[in-house]
Amino acid sequence: MKYLKFLLVGIFFGIVLVKSEAVSWYRIYEMFRFESFHMYGIIGTAVATGILLILLTKKMKLKTIEGALIHIPAKDKGLVRYLVGGAIFGLGWALSGACPGPMYILVGTGAFTVLIVIAAAILGTFVYGLLKDKLPH
Repeated sequence: MKYLKFLLVGIFFGIVLVKSEAVSWYRIYEMFRFESFHMYGIIGTAVATGILLILLTKKMKLKTIEGALIHIPAKDKGLVRYLVGGAIFGLGWALSGACPGPMYILVGTGAFTVLIVIAAAILGTFVYGLLKDKLPH
């Protein structure tokens, strides 16, 4: 019962992503071929919202539900790791047609072939865990 609010927010978020067509393979395909602004508008709105919420969180010294002060760590100065990670993420997104969050939403809509993509994502996470100490961080 304690986590019901998180489940409800997740369901609401899933509905919003489906209705906005953010989980549509065709919309993602259009985005990677630079044929439509739709997905760029959604991503840009999310980035702008995130920036505003971080600024408000810092300025108003907001606290978590448990009452602890929200701490936002300082920026990391390593650019290469973000470029490599972003490229790998983008390739996976382009090949599968789904990024991690919408993969589960697609299963909820009945696209069960996405279970193969989820299995591959879990395998990739497992392999990363094995190689983590050998990779530059």
